This record gives sequence, structure tokens and C-alpha cells, in this order.
Amino acid sequence: MAKLTVVSGVGGKLPAAFLIEISGKRILLDLGEGPEVGVLPDLSDVGIVDAVALSHAHIDHAGGLGLRREIGNPPVYATAETWRQVPTNLVEPVARRVLPLMGETTIEGVPVTIGRCGHAPGGIWLHFPEFGGLLYTGDWSAESVVFPFDPPPSSACIITDASYGDRASSLGDQIRAIAEAAKGGAVLCVPGFGRGPEMALRLARLGLSPKLCVNVRAEAVHLAADTSGLVAPGIADALHALLGTLSEAPATPDDIVIATEANAESGPSAAFFTRRAEGFRFLFTGHVPPGTPAASLIAAGQARWLPWNVHPRLDDTLRLVEAVGSRIVVAAFVAPSSMPILASRLAGRLSWQHEIDLTPRILHRIANYP
Repeated sequence: MAKLTVVSGVGGKLPAAFLIEISGKRILLDLGEGPEVGVLPDLSDVGIVDAVALSHAHIDHAGGLGLRREIGNPPVYATAETWRQVPTNLVEPVARRVLPLMGETTIEGVPVTIGRCGHAPGGIWLHFPEFGGLLYTGDWSAESVVFPFDPPPSSACIITDASYGDRASSLGDQIRAIAEAAKGGAVLCVPGFGRGPEMALRLARLGLSPKLCVNVRAEAVHLAADTSGLVAPGIADALHALLGTLSEAPATPDDIVIATEANAESGPSAAFFTRRAEGFRFLFTGHVPPGTPAASLIAAGQARWLPWNVHPRLDDTLRLVEAVGSRIVVAAFVAPSSMPILASRLAGRLSWQHEIDLTPRILHRIANYP
């Protein structure tokens, strides 16, 4: 028997935690927190698990690792790049296991195929071949020119990032809008280990010269030296060349600055937030949780929100589902109210169930949208 239990991550922008029981093992896919501070999965009914597998290091996928004691302190599997980003106090070295960026391996003896997810450095999807295939995408994107997305194998069941629901706008159009809005100076707030280096590269291609905070510069330097497959062909060289052209002088309100963290809640962007009276303007491009400085600035009309896609659009999600041939689709990290078109297009396959039996006699059943 194979079973999927949605611990957290379905019904809204919630922390990721999906339990699969397969080949006699219990594996928890991601263990996140947030994106709102303090929002954690309820593990009270999960029991002991054999392993945790991380798709990437962002807080809503890995921030709950401090809860491992509640599920038996299992080993944690992640790519070497993800381990570079996970705080050392969250998982002790003896419990860390390293996954490849691509290819076939095992997790506690369970066969799994892995590929790059296009969302973040070291980010991966995981495919378990038993019973027609179960695919967990984690967060993914088909639009990044920096982080590759590897086509996954056929999968009877898919747990897919659907964070944007019915959003249709392309990243190319969004970048042009952001570039225009940033002229004259703006602080572009970004999450760590994410879109920052790509934002710098793509704005530079439009003739702009952004300045990078110390964190984003360090990320760009790291990616520019990569030979392991973290970035697409040619990107390391492009980043290396770009870094040689960007000024490291202190930023002024007239500069375009790319700074972590995403909502001016910490890091260099928070420092700029304290200096907003000097004339620094802010642009936010991702999810904005209530109670953050970003939320307050936007509500007061003192900042703009313009999207930068790092998750799949409506058509991206539909194309992936068709490409892998899924009969059961679990739409993760999205509220039902944000995806009426997607729900309609997936009618008969979309499941909101808490538990899904993945054995062949069950997989043919249709899970209707409520």
C-alpha cells in the first residue's frame, strides 16, 4: 500500500509538509514554517517517520525542522547546496544526508528520481516510481533563465506548487514593468537564496545598473563560480561578467538596490527601511504576509508591489500535469478562491482530500473539486 497524507500545504499559502508511506517507509516531504512567522505544521498525528526530504531551503519548506523531535528525530535528506543554506543549528551533522541535484538515488532504501526545480539554488523535485509514480515538485518555475527546470517522469499523482493559482502574466512582461518602476531609484526586496542574482542579471540586460546588498552579491559570486549544475549553461560566466561591472559604492536613494530580505523584515532591506525618510523607495515582488514592514508600506501607499514570477503560472501548471499524465493532482500553497480556472481545467483530477490512497485499485477513482 502507498498513501499520501497532507499534513500542511493545501488550502492556502501554508508551510509545506506532506507524508508519504511507500515501500514500507514513511517519508515527510518538507517541513516548513510560515510564510507568516510562527505558522507551523501540526505533527501531533504524524507519528514516527523514517526520513525528511527537503525540496529546498526556503523557510516555508525547511523552517520547521526544529520539530523533528516530535517525529522521532529522523535523518534529513537534501542537496549539498540546500545544506549550505540551512542553519547549522536546525539539523545536527550526523542526521544530514546528501541528495544529488539530478538522477536516481534512494531515501532510506526507497527509490527516487530527482531533478532541478527552477526555483532556487539547490532546489529539486522528487519522483517516487512505485504505483505509477508520485511527483512532489516543491516550489518550481519554468521561467527562470538562471535555475533550470528538469522535465519529470510520468506520475499518476502529482503534488504541485500552484502558488499563483490562475495568474497568467509572464516573467518577461513583469521584468519590464519592474525596470520601468525602478528608474530613479528603488530598493527591490528579495528573499535570500532566490531571485536576487537573476534580478540583477535581467535588469542589467535592460540597461540598468543595480547595486547589490552584501547577501545578494555573495549569492551571485557563489553562482558565478558554480560548476555543479546549479545554474543553466552560460549563466555562471554571465554573472561573473556582470559582477565586474556593478558598483560597490554605498547606495543612495537614486540607486536601484537589490537587497534581502523579501519584506524588509530583516537583513539589509530592513536597514534601508529604517532610512526611508532619506528618500529610499521600495518595490516588493513576492508574497507579502500581514504584519510585515512591506505590508504596512504598501497599505500606506508608500511602496509598490509588482510581481516577479518564481512559481508556475496557470498554463505552466496545466502543461506539467499533462506532460506527466497525472490522474490525481494536489494543488499546493494556494487558496481555492485563487484558482477557479485551474480547478475547472483540472476537474475530475483535482483532490483536496487529507489522505489519498495511491494503490492501483484506488488511483482510477476520480477526486472531484468540491
